[in-house]
Amino acid sequence: MTTFYEEIGGFETFRRIVATFYEGVATDEVLRPMYPEEDLGPAEERFLLFLVQYWGGPTTYSENRGHPRLRMRHAPFQVTPESRDHWLKHFRAGLDAVDLTPEQDAQFWDYVTHAAQFMVNTLDEPPAAT
Repeated sequence: MTTFYEEIGGFETFRRIVATFYEGVATDEVLRPMYPEEDLGPAEERFLLFLVQYWGGPTTYSENRGHPRLRMRHAPFQVTPESRDHWLKHFRAGLDAVDLTPEQDAQFWDYVTHAAQFMVNTLDEPPAAT
């Protein structure tokens, strides 16, 4: 049985989606402060491995980091509806950067929109930087 991971092109397709996503995050005034590392490379690698595993690829993410525990890992950050929308904008760009069928795109987009909403943990906007 073919996995979604294999169906859409395997590792290279996921790498392009995530690389495009992080290109947007790097200059996003709402999202960039949520990444404490100066180098986004480690975060990009973790996200790539998570998505690869989730969609049926190698289980490297869990082998290295254990259970994803997404809400717990994002709990230290104020994930607001605004930050969700910025996150989705950059993920949309990532999906648009690869050649998916409309059905594949819809399946991926459905997952990420639900996941992004699930990560929202506050309706309050963070205080302005001083």
